[in-house]
Order: sequence, then C-alpha cells, then structure tokens
Amino acid sequence: MLTGAGGVLGDAFCRRYARTHDIVAVCRTRVPAVASQHESFVDPLAPDADLADNEARVFTVMADLEQPGQVDRVVELALARHDRIDVLVNGAGHQRHHPRGLVDADGAVQDLSRHLAVNVAVPLQLAVRVAQLFWRDRAAENRAENRSVVNISSLSGSRVYPRLGQGVYAASKAALNQLTRHLADEFDAFGVRVNALAPTSFPGLIPTEDVADAIARLDRETITGRVIAMEDDRPSR
Repeated sequence: MLTGAGGVLGDAFCRRYARTHDIVAVCRTRVPAVASQHESFVDPLAPDADLADNEARVFTVMADLEQPGQVDRVVELALARHDRIDVLVNGAGHQRHHPRGLVDADGAVQDLSRHLAVNVAVPLQLAVRVAQLFWRDRAAENRAENRSVVNISSLSGSRVYPRLGQGVYAASKAALNQLTRHLADEFDAFGVRVNALAPTSFPGLIPTEDVADAIARLDRETITGRVIAMEDDRPSR
C-alpha cells in the first residue's frame, strides 16, 4: 500500500513496479500515470488493440487521509482487495516553505499543525491500523514475508539548509524519523520492520526513479529502525 501515489515519487514508483507488485495506490487528488481498475491506455490509431501497459494495473483508492475515518477505510479496502498488506509506504506528505523565516512569518506557525498532521500523524495512524487489523497476530508469517513499513522522510529532518524557510517542514520530518525508530522497536514484537528513507531534493538533485528504487531495496532488506540518508543515488546509513 502506497500513499501519495499521485505525487512525483508515487507516480514514479507505480510506473516502475506495477508489473512486479500488487500496488494499492492511495491518492488524494491525482492518480499515477498507470493503468488501474478505472483507467486503461488506448492507442488512438488502434483503439481495440491490447496494450502491454494495461497488463499490470494498480488498485487506486481516492482518499483525503486527513479526514476522519479515511485511514480505516483505505486499510480495509486494501485488505478486501488482496487479503494482505506486505509493505506500507508512507509517501504522502505536506511541504510548504517560509522564506521569510519563522519569526517574521505568522504563516509558519499556522502551518505547523498541517505539517504534523500529514507528515507524522497520518503515517502513524496507517501503520497502527494495519498492525491492528492484520500484522499483530501474525508474527511468524510477518517474518517469513519480510513485512515492513517505509516512511518517506527528508534530509532536512536532520540538517539545516539556511535561508530556505524549511523550519516547520524539517521539524515534521525530524519527528517522523524519531517515530520510525519507536515504531520499529514496538513492531519488532510481531516481526514487522520499520525504516525511513530520507532523500535530498528530487528530481532536482537526484532522479526520482532512484528514490523509487531505494524504496524497493529497503523493502527487500532485513534492517529495522534505520533512517537511510540519500544524498545522491547511493543510500547511506
């Protein structure tokens, strides 16, 4: 299950991994540019042709995860569709910079609640709900399937980039990093790993596809409780 599936990173992940993964693509307003249960690709010159792009479809779920009841709804839909959730990728995020700084811009203080809601509370709620509904009583199975949570953080959660106005956003990602470590400690009891991937700016400084591939690699690993920094195409721990 991937949140933020209609964003830059979510779209890249779906396009690269729809053929190898059964993806529940959770979207708020935009959907990824892949075939789904609702949409297919059509060749205008041969509208009846079977296209390879339609062979692998994601299951899209439209939801505003900030609204009451929506976290429960998407988890229940994912389980109804596939009877299992092997990896939760918390890719949805809110980012708003305040170039005038924290002291001179009331907007920074006003934006704090939404940054914490989207970047911290929603990932926590999703991870906890999947654990309650599916993972908690399946420790042996979880370990055998190498189930995990991947939280998408940012290098700004551990570094200061001067004069970019990232203070509130960075604070929310720092909170997500620490939440990741605590979830890893608790989820270890039932065999589910929890890690965070903290890339620098994409696609400006690193290709978005490299970040998508790093998510897939992290899902295949056995580590837990790590925040993986990604300054270029080489993750560092």
